[in-house]
Formats: sequence, C-alpha cells, structure tokens
Amino acid sequence: MNQTSQFLSAVPGQRPCIVVLDDYEQAFEALADWQPVRKHAQLHIQTTPLKGAPLLELLAEADVVVLMRDRTPLLADLIAKLPRLKLVVFTGTRNQALDVAALAARGIPVCHTGWGPSKDSTAELTWALIMAAHKRLVENCNALMQRKSQEGLEGHWRTPHALLPVLKGETLGLVGLGEIGGRVARYAQAFGMEVLAWSPRMTAERAAEHGASFVDLDTLLARSRIVSLHLVVTAQTRGLINAERLALMRADSLLVNTSRSTLVDTAALLQALSQGRPAQVALDVFDAEPLPEDAPLRSFPQALLSPHLGFVARPVFETFVQDARECVLAWLAGAPLPRVLAP
Repeated sequence: MNQTSQFLSAVPGQRPCIVVLDDYEQAFEALADWQPVRKHAQLHIQTTPLKGAPLLELLAEADVVVLMRDRTPLLADLIAKLPRLKLVVFTGTRNQALDVAALAARGIPVCHTGWGPSKDSTAELTWALIMAAHKRLVENCNALMQRKSQEGLEGHWRTPHALLPVLKGETLGLVGLGEIGGRVARYAQAFGMEVLAWSPRMTAERAAEHGASFVDLDTLLARSRIVSLHLVVTAQTRGLINAERLALMRADSLLVNTSRSTLVDTAALLQALSQGRPAQVALDVFDAEPLPEDAPLRSFPQALLSPHLGFVARPVFETFVQDARECVLAWLAGAPLPRVLAP
C-alpha cells in the first residue's frame, strides 16, 4: 500500500480532514487555489479564534492541522486528544507555542513555511507606530474628525497640546539589533537620530556596523527618547522590561514593542503608565490576542495599540499560504514533505 492510499483509508469510507486555524485575515482562500486539496480531502478553514471545547471538537477529526503562527498553542495535553493527527504545518519558521517533542514522540512530522519580507514589514510597522505616537497623529486625527462631542461641544481643529517634537537629534534605543533592529537603526539614521543598542550578545563592533553605539541596558533606557524592542524571547529576556527598568526611562519617553509581549512585564507596564513613565507606549503585541475588550491597556490614552500587524503583509501571507498548500498536497500525494522541522 503506498503512502497516499494509506492516508486516504485512515478511516474507512472517510476522506482525510485538513484544518486550518486562525486565518483571521481570510488569506487562505484569497491567495491560493485549494481545489486540488478538496478533491482528496475535507478542508476546514477557521477564520475566528477557538478555545476549549469548540477547538477540541474541530481538531478531534483532523488528520492535518495548519497553524497560523503561534496564535493557537498546540501543546502535549491537546496533542494527546487528537488520535487522528498525522501532520502539523505552521506558518513562518519558528513557533514557540508548539510542542515539537510531543509530536515527535508520536512520529508526527512538522513542516513550516517560508517567511517572505516579514522583516521589512515589521520594521515599517515599527516606524509607523513611532511616527504616529511621536506626532500624536491618532488623537489629532480624532479631534479633526470630531463634529460634536457627547456634551454638545464643537469639534476641534487640533488637540490643545499640538506643539510636537521632532526626531532629529533625539536618541533611539534599540533592544536587539538583528535583522529587524538593524533595519530600524538605518531608518533612524535617515531621521538624524543617535542610535544606542543593547542585547545579551551585543558587542561594540557589531553595533558600530549598524551605525549604533553599544551601551548597557540601564544606560540605554535612561538616555533614549524612544525605546524599541527587537529580541527573541528566551529565559534570559522574558520579562526583561520590568518595574525597575521601566522606572529608569525618561519622563518623556516612548516604549515601542513589535516583537513579543512577554519581553515586557505587563502588570509593571500598567503601573508605570499610571505613574507617567514612560510617557507613551506603542504596542503591536499582547499577552492575549485578540486583545480582550476589557484589557486594561485600552483605558490608557497614552497607549497606541495596533492589532499585531507587524508581519501582516500581502507578500508575507502569499508565502505562508502557498507553502502551506505545498505541504498539504505533498502529504496527500505521499511525496517527500518540504521544510520538515528537525525534532
């Protein structure tokens, strides 16, 4: 029996079931032709978040699960409840919410996709947040668009505090100077900013290659008008920006995070914002996503929040979708799987 016939007869009389999770952008149908998959399998593309019993009910019959990044954790306790699971595909090249060891113990292969220009997309989003926060664009736009307030007052031309700073001559502190941080550094230099950099493995020579000065983290936080985070989360960096480090920041500072929410102690950040230091925060990543309606961050006027848009760009999702389709079709055909993750 070849691999294809083995998969197609996993449950007599029933075709394989492919489940795509968390396609919030509705990109899978828009960016690829899935008819070749539907000829041989059931395909369910889930466009809204699922948790608990509804998630388990959907996945219980799945032979293949396709994960959009790490939006839904696939850990050992859930994997153990999926008896039919034979393949996992995730978008991107790294997933910190996937128990690869538990999958390997059952002999379940894991494939991933390519990335596309996600580094450029995230660096651009970082600067969009910096510029919008620095120029107080959202609040001034809202004032301009307001016709009448709830109290019946006329709308405004601009906010009362519209004397805005300029970036030239200011200091940008980059916590992380990899592919994204390096791009952000180049953009800062175009604005005439001084760039400071720190990471756990940073050297003065490496910082200089990007036109930045290497300093210790405390110095970076104390000197920078804008601090932007671009680190991978590890045991060393989780909760790196804690209460003590937030207290070091300038009273007029802006903290930007387009990397991972767990780099920052969120409870400490809420307390710090209530005390006015940092003066502003611009966040694209959160501990819970989508951000709950009652999330305390929503109540701070000095918080500029975007719905995790850093990697959400058409060419990035074209790569995600087309590569995921390639993996599924290879599995259905019994062909070698592309981009298999080493256990």
